[in-house]
Amino acid sequence: MSSQVRLRLQPSARCLYDEPVQVKVAGLRPRQVVTIRARSTDEKGVEFSSSATYRADGSGEIDLDRDPSLGGSYVGVEPMGLLWSMRSETLHKRCQKNKALNPHVVKFSVHEDEGEGRLLAEATNERLLMGDGVSRLPVKEGNIQGVLFTPPGDGPFPAVLDVCSLMSEKRACLLANKGFVVLTVPVSTERPGTFNEMHLDRFEEAKDFLQRQPKVGSKGVGVISRSKGGDIALSLAAFVPGVEAVVWINGCNANLGLPLFYKNQQILSPLLFDPSKVILTESGARIIKHGVKNPLAEESKGSLIPIEQAEARFLFVAAEDDLNWDSKGYLDEMVERLKHHGKEKFESVCYPKAGHLLEPPYGPHCTSSVHGLIGFPVMWGGEPKAHAAAEVHLWKKIQEFFKTHLSCDATATEAKF
Repeated sequence: MSSQVRLRLQPSARCLYDEPVQVKVAGLRPRQVVTIRARSTDEKGVEFSSSATYRADGSGEIDLDRDPSLGGSYVGVEPMGLLWSMRSETLHKRCQKNKALNPHVVKFSVHEDEGEGRLLAEATNERLLMGDGVSRLPVKEGNIQGVLFTPPGDGPFPAVLDVCSLMSEKRACLLANKGFVVLTVPVSTERPGTFNEMHLDRFEEAKDFLQRQPKVGSKGVGVISRSKGGDIALSLAAFVPGVEAVVWINGCNANLGLPLFYKNQQILSPLLFDPSKVILTESGARIIKHGVKNPLAEESKGSLIPIEQAEARFLFVAAEDDLNWDSKGYLDEMVERLKHHGKEKFESVCYPKAGHLLEPPYGPHCTSSVHGLIGFPVMWGGEPKAHAAAEVHLWKKIQEFFKTHLSCDATATEAKF
């Protein structure tokens, strides 16, 4: 390693997961070409990495906020490109970072661009999911299994129920950093294939638990969801009182897969799947988007969720390159239906070239991985650069939406790291 070359991460080598970091290199020769690399190991032990080639300026410095990558995992001026472009060398791997207590550790390094790429400098970025003072409480009460995150301070704070397809703490604790009390629960606590019906009562129980928390000040709760969690969120808004604001991300407008029960009665039939419409790609991953049957067909209308009877305000979010299902089509149908019924409490946003897995920003973009509910690799879609930009924009929009539409007795304060 060269004692002259310095790799700096500003404003700090430790930051929150959803915060940008400025990567700077100094002490190089004027106009020297180097390779900057990033690597990280996820919770499953899978390594992800990226690299980009940069040319120093006349002072021997590189600033990723200013200077373009000349080649590698991405090209152009992309300040956080080394993070979102990280990939595993193994096909169909998604970076697993779902547990709040462990930071996402990324190692940056600078290497000579010639020969064997001698190491010139390195630095470690600790990207924390939980800010100072945020509390984490595992919850196992009645039919609820989840994790509760509470911001520091006395509150009162607005409350958000995070319904995730498979258990993850990432989005919930990052929202808690922003001044929300968040309970995250999975769509099901049972193994896929071991149950044949879904009960809305369990999610109502989670909502009621959340509202009872002493620091919660909002009269109703917000619900955030993606994928299969999306139709659960819509059903909560349509059938369960006390849901005030819903963020629906790349979901369905109908009850997908299993019959939905509430108070011991079936309220929605399942929208079914046609395996013959699945497309197998050369990589071995499947495009399942076209396998979902048409929810507007006569045979499927019993699965359509009656969101027109909801009092909640909606934020509908669709990625236009979602290969998991027709999120944009479902969004358009819901917007038209609400307009037809004279409902105006909704807004929508669409992201061209973004894929299904819209998450909090600065994580590695995933194009394909094993689907946690159906067990084989699927294509998620999305052009990495556009997808990464969509995540940055959406994350701010989610926070603004909930702060605007979850009425609370006091203004929520952000947790400071």
